[in-house]
Amino acid sequence: MYQFIQQQQDLHHVLNLMSQSSIYGLDTEFIKVDTLWPKLGVFQINVNGQVFLLDGVALDLTDFWHKLFSAQQNVFHACGEDIDLIYHYAQHKSLQNVFDTQVGMAFLGHGLQVSYQNALKTMLDVDIEKDQTRSDWLARPLSTEQMQYAANDVQYIMQLSERVKTNLAEKSLFDCVLEDCRNLTHEIGTELPVHLLYQDVGNYRNSRRQLMQLQQLSVWREQMVKALNQPRSFILKSATMQDLVEKNPRNHFQLSSIKGMRPNIVREHGKTILDLLKFLPEQAEWPLRMARPIRHSSQEITQRVETLIQNVVNETAVPKEVLMRKKWMNALYQHVVFRNDEQELPGYLLGWRYELLTKPLIEVLQADESYLTTQIKVPD
Repeated sequence: MYQFIQQQQDLHHVLNLMSQSSIYGLDTEFIKVDTLWPKLGVFQINVNGQVFLLDGVALDLTDFWHKLFSAQQNVFHACGEDIDLIYHYAQHKSLQNVFDTQVGMAFLGHGLQVSYQNALKTMLDVDIEKDQTRSDWLARPLSTEQMQYAANDVQYIMQLSERVKTNLAEKSLFDCVLEDCRNLTHEIGTELPVHLLYQDVGNYRNSRRQLMQLQQLSVWREQMVKALNQPRSFILKSATMQDLVEKNPRNHFQLSSIKGMRPNIVREHGKTILDLLKFLPEQAEWPLRMARPIRHSSQEITQRVETLIQNVVNETAVPKEVLMRKKWMNALYQHVVFRNDEQELPGYLLGWRYELLTKPLIEVLQADESYLTTQIKVPD
């Protein structure tokens, strides 16, 4: 059973229950089709076995957000978009008390992205329907089917959480999962400084001039999407930005021929885009070229790295794809070649992985530094 809460006075009852129990099962239903930020439809919560569906359209949830940030633990499955939504609505970006059952199940060998439906089937032998995924969660009234679907998403999450926690504890992995969850919520709340946004668009093939153009376009796009609350792709897709700096259009006609340029963007912002491509600061202020990604260590070192990682897999029973991600490995390569500060490494590599894996890998890669340096050539 569940209760749909639409009146502010009824929310006080939920908040009182939350004061008596500080571990909550949570999920959200939202729309994010033509906006930068999600529009909350329903926030589902399981408090001490009672399920409530909070109307995100009708309620002021200010006090609810405070409860989440002061909770002992907030339990989610695949929390990424939920955390992003909470950060937006609460205007606060440091939710450190999360346990994500999807992360926990990844440590138990069920893959990085096991769905909630499959998780319930695997761990509890419970079947739920997932037929309302594309519903309009902002329309009112919500159908009975929508509300039942929403309720199902938190009805069993505490049971799932307890089963996953028990299995993790048996393998002495529970604290590792909590730490990875903290790193995940920190990562979600961390925005790249606006002047560095071009790094997500550019690559080592771009000249310094092109990178300067991408920097100016990226800053402008970010200002536009936040002012208009539209997805970045509605203004300029990243691939379109690359096309712009490669083709370097000089007029509206040339601009219109760029792949992916929306006619309304050309019409309303064409002059601005052409000016951003044309008028650049002094060359001394242009970004430096980006380094070529390191693809491989030398053959001997590659084997040593693989053996080291496999030994840690065997020792900890943590699956390889959970233990070391490709982007973390690349961060280690960059760290060794450019002799960066260790604190600049991803947080995942500085906690429980550090003594087990990060430090030994750095030592192995340092033995290969001269080879790696030739692989990462920074263009002139």
